[in-house]
Amino acid sequence: MCLDGSMAIWEYACMKTTLDIPADLYRSAKIKAAMEGCTLKEIVARGLVLALHEGKPQESAGVMTAFDSMKDAYGCVESGVSDLGSNPDHLKGFGSEK
Repeated sequence: MCLDGSMAIWEYACMKTTLDIPADLYRSAKIKAAMEGCTLKEIVARGLVLALHEGKPQESAGVMTAFDSMKDAYGCVESGVSDLGSNPDHLKGFGSEK
């Protein structure tokens, strides 16, 4: 299954291969698989999907961003200030150590 929940062709047409990976990476992957209740094969496949989508917009990688999850609520609260960045009092002392 793909990260977005859809079915993937690699679920039906698998390619068997051998990978040489560092022992600590293998152990970490096995632990993650056990904790998630899935197989090492699924962990490796998900990792490859993420690596292949690296540098692309996260939405295409099946990862929901905070903006994606809140975009329907965007603008639903009226603060009375059109742009807080234009209010110098709001930003007074921002970034300075106390």
